[in-house]
Amino acid sequence: MTRRNLFRGASISILGAIGVLALTGCGAQMGNRAVSVLPNAPASSPSQINDTELQVVATTSIFGDLVRNVAGEEVTVRLLIPVGADPHHYQPSAQQVSDLQSADLVIVNGLGLEAGLADVMEGARADGANIFELAELLNPLPYGWTYKTSENNAGYSGHSNHDPHVWLDPARMADATRLVAKELAAIDGSVEWMVRAEAYAAELLLVDKEIQETLSVIPESNRKLVTNHDALGYFAARYRFELIGTVVPGGSTLAEPSSAQLAALVETIRSEGVRAIFAETTEPTVLAEAVAREVGRPIEVVSLFTGSLGDSGSGADTLIRMLRTNAERIAAALA
Repeated sequence: MTRRNLFRGASISILGAIGVLALTGCGAQMGNRAVSVLPNAPASSPSQINDTELQVVATTSIFGDLVRNVAGEEVTVRLLIPVGADPHHYQPSAQQVSDLQSADLVIVNGLGLEAGLADVMEGARADGANIFELAELLNPLPYGWTYKTSENNAGYSGHSNHDPHVWLDPARMADATRLVAKELAAIDGSVEWMVRAEAYAAELLLVDKEIQETLSVIPESNRKLVTNHDALGYFAARYRFELIGTVVPGGSTLAEPSSAQLAALVETIRSEGVRAIFAETTEPTVLAEAVAREVGRPIEVVSLFTGSLGDSGSGADTLIRMLRTNAERIAAALA
C-alpha cells in the first residue's frame, strides 16, 4: 500500500470513529453522579456530618484514597469527582460546590487537571475556602518529557506546560502524603498525622519496587508507549519508557485529533514497532481501536486506570492497587 493510499484509508476509518464519538459525547462525560466516597467513609448528608471531625474534600478518587490513608477515622473525606469520571472536564453539582465552602481542607491536584472546575475553585478560594494544590509541589515535569530508549537517556520535546498526572509516580505520591500531613497538622496539631503519612509513604515506595520488578520482563526495544492522551509521562520517567505518541493530542482529553494526525500516528506505530495502544477506563476506546485497525497487524488496545480509581472488585479501587494493576497490564502487553 502506498503512503498516499494509507492516509486515505486511515482517514475514512478514523473519520468514522470521530463521528461515533461526536454522537456518543466525546470524552464520555459521566454527568453529576452522586459523590462517591472511599471505604470506611460512608456518604453523609450535611445534616448527618459529624461537626467534631475535620471535613476534607478531595477532587479525585486517587487523592481521596491518599487522604484516607493519612487521615484515618478522625477525618470525613468526600470526593468531588466520582469514581470513573474524567477529571479533565467534570462539572460539580450545587451541593458539591457548597461542600467546598464548608470543608476544613480541599485537596486539589492542580496544574490544569481539573479544567472543568477552574471557575468553581477560583470562586471558592475567593470566598475563603482552604484549597491546597498538590501537584505543583511535587517537582512536576513538563509535558513532552520522555526517556529515549534509542539513546539511553532523557529528553524533552513538545509542550512546555507542566504535566498534572503526578499520581502515576509512587515516589511522588510518597512525598504527597507528607504534604497532606503538614496541611492537616496546621488545622489540628493534636493528631500524629506525619506518623501515618510516613507509614503510607513506605507502602508506596514498596509498591514502586514491586512495579520495577513487574516491568523488568519488558525488553528495552519494547519500552515504547502510545497512549490515549499524554497521561503517562511520570510513569515513563520513573520506569524508563519512551513516549512515542498519543491518540488525543496534548495532556487533556478535551482535545480532538484530526484524521491526518491519527493517520500520522499509524505510521509512527508501524515504523517504531509499537506493540500496544494504552487507552483509559474513563474514556471511550473507539479512536484507539480505529488507529489499531489501521496498523495492518495485530496490536492490542489495553485500558489503564489513569484519571480515576476503579470500582470495588476492579483491582484498582485504591491507589496502590491501581498502580500495581496498571503495571501488570503494561507488562503483559509489552513483554
